Amino acid sequence: MIRASVDGFHNPQAIRYQRGPASPEGFFRDSYNYAALKTLLLDPLSPGGSGRYRSTAFDHFTDQAVSTSEAQAFPGSILIFAGIFLHRPELRTYWDFSIFLDVRFDVSIPRGARRGIGFGSADPESPQNMRYIEGQKLYLSECRPQESATIVVDNNNLAIPRIIKNRESI
Repeated sequence: MIRASVDGFHNPQAIRYQRGPASPEGFFRDSYNYAALKTLLLDPLSPGGSGRYRSTAFDHFTDQAVSTSEAQAFPGSILIFAGIFLHRPELRTYWDFSIFLDVRFDVSIPRGARRGIGFGSADPESPQNMRYIEGQKLYLSECRPQESATIVVDNNNLAIPRIIKNRESI
């Protein structure tokens, strides 16, 4: 099993904030380097790929590229990939199976803030969170992840996640 996150494929801060540090469109459109994600991880792990992959390319905390060595996937390896904006049209064909966690902003914002310093205010109404919330709304509107995901999970209550859509059983 190979585990990776879109967080290993951020763009540099100069690109992420080129539309302004509070720009929701910048958050949605400029946060991640999808070309590097495809080239370094997804294409090599796809059918016909070399199997030689890198699971990370950039550290957004230090705003620096990272030099990780290539790894070789074993035949039959499964990639478990996590992150936001993953049901974008340019990524959908890479997923054999996908899960979308449906969480209200009044739940996700405080949950994210509990991660620690640098993860924003716990108040969903805080101006500090508008880039995130409005950027997510753009994603939800344009990409409609609930429609393309294999499974949609209501994850508002961590103790009782509930499957609300299962395309596998349709």
